[in-house]
Amino acid sequence: MKEQNFKNHAKLVPGFHYIALPSLLVLFIGSIVNLVHAEEGHFLSASLIFGMCIVLILVSYYARSFALRAQDRAIRAEENFRHFMLTAKQLPSGLRVSQVIALRFASDEEFPSLTAKALSENLTNKQIKEAIQQWRADNHRA
Repeated sequence: MKEQNFKNHAKLVPGFHYIALPSLLVLFIGSIVNLVHAEEGHFLSASLIFGMCIVLILVSYYARSFALRAQDRAIRAEENFRHFMLTAKQLPSGLRVSQVIALRFASDEEFPSLTAKALSENLTNKQIKEAIQQWRADNHRA
């Protein structure tokens, strides 16, 4: 596996990003076309197909977002524990979740100082990741 860094840390899941999402788009467009061109007597079935497509899109979105939200909570807990182990203090409450998620890539040596800098300068997650000198890979993010 290649060493993870700022340029290659984003994770794409081929089955989700390259198959499921484009398929949902095609299904959605097809259901609209079917609904618009439905002949008399077939409008109900075309409407049901369109409705099922909307429900499938919503289920796909929420399944992904709920999983990522749970993972973000786990990352916050892990990084809070790591900060406590390194500094004997909890993470500052002023940090946004996106900042904590970005800080997880910092090595133990630069984590406390980068945390303070992120809080005092209100750094974005991209700025935090760019400031990291020693990248700590996270190969388990979904």
